[in-house]
Amino acid sequence: MMFKGMELITSVFGRKSFLKRKDSDAGEAARALEELRGSLYNELRTSEGAKRQQQRLCGPVVALTFNFLVSVGIIMGNKLVMGKVGFNYPILLTLIHYTSAWLLLAVLKALSLLPPSPPTKTTPFSLLFALGAVMAFASGLANTSLKHNSVGFYQMAKIAVTPTIVVAEFILFRKIVSFYKVLALAVVSVGVAVATVTDLEFNMFGACIAIAWIIPSAINKVLWSDLQQKRNWTALALMWKTTPITIFFLVALMPWLDPPGALSFKWNLNNSMAVLISALLGFLLQWSGALALGATSATSHVVLGQFKTCVILLGGYLLFSSDPGYASICGAFVAICGMSVYTSLNINETRDTSNHIPKQTFDNQNEKTVANGV
Repeated sequence: MMFKGMELITSVFGRKSFLKRKDSDAGEAARALEELRGSLYNELRTSEGAKRQQQRLCGPVVALTFNFLVSVGIIMGNKLVMGKVGFNYPILLTLIHYTSAWLLLAVLKALSLLPPSPPTKTTPFSLLFALGAVMAFASGLANTSLKHNSVGFYQMAKIAVTPTIVVAEFILFRKIVSFYKVLALAVVSVGVAVATVTDLEFNMFGACIAIAWIIPSAINKVLWSDLQQKRNWTALALMWKTTPITIFFLVALMPWLDPPGALSFKWNLNNSMAVLISALLGFLLQWSGALALGATSATSHVVLGQFKTCVILLGGYLLFSSDPGYASICGAFVAICGMSVYTSLNINETRDTSNHIPKQTFDNQNEKTVANGV
């Protein structure tokens, strides 16, 4: 009997200790799950976490490649819409692009898939308003220039954007470009100028539009790059905030730059599909451009655009036996050489910066260790 009583007591206490361990394990698992949930929330529902996710998933190579492919498609698509389809309303076309983009962003917002914005106090509304307004002029004037000028002249105007960006970044942020980078950019600009000199069809109005487009285009790229790199904005969050402002200014620009008769356009199935495909490409162009500017810099984004011009020219010569002329081919090769040097200088500068920061941290840690020892 006594033995059975001891056995019963032992089993009861053993069961209690087992239940306590089980409760303890369940509590640890619940805490771990809560920590994981908090970590995921910080990564997905805060602007800093969303920015880190964007940097991890879309580095410079991915962003620039994405933007390069979409840029080629949008130029051809817009030329098709304004040429063969006969939709001769470039500002209205831009308005359709941005309205479609805003509707897509609204769907992402409703599904809770849109990355959060940084706190309001970190970015004044005046800066977002300026970006939205500048974006309207940059995009609207670009399509107007593409309508009235040849693709070659359109690309030629981009050459002037490069020095404008350098000047704008110096005025706004006191950023100085090294002599070797300036030299490489000069080689790129000369090469692109020679490569596109055979395709310079324009009229006086188109030339004025192209000149007026240069400054808004440069400031647009500088602001997109700065807001993402220094203020924790993601591309989609910034698009969500600035697109309504851009739409407002495009509506204001439409009576001044578009010809009359937009309502009389034949909206049949083929024409509507062409405009909708152009609108989808417009959204992808805005998104990919913002990703590229966030991952690199405004100047690198312009160099990418000039690289695209040279690739289109050389691709037509090598694949389709087009004959742009000996001077154009040589100019394209010179431009690509300049781009290679500029890219190499950027990579070396990034490597030097990343090597310098750990060294400084290590030195600071040594100084603290010595100070604590003293």
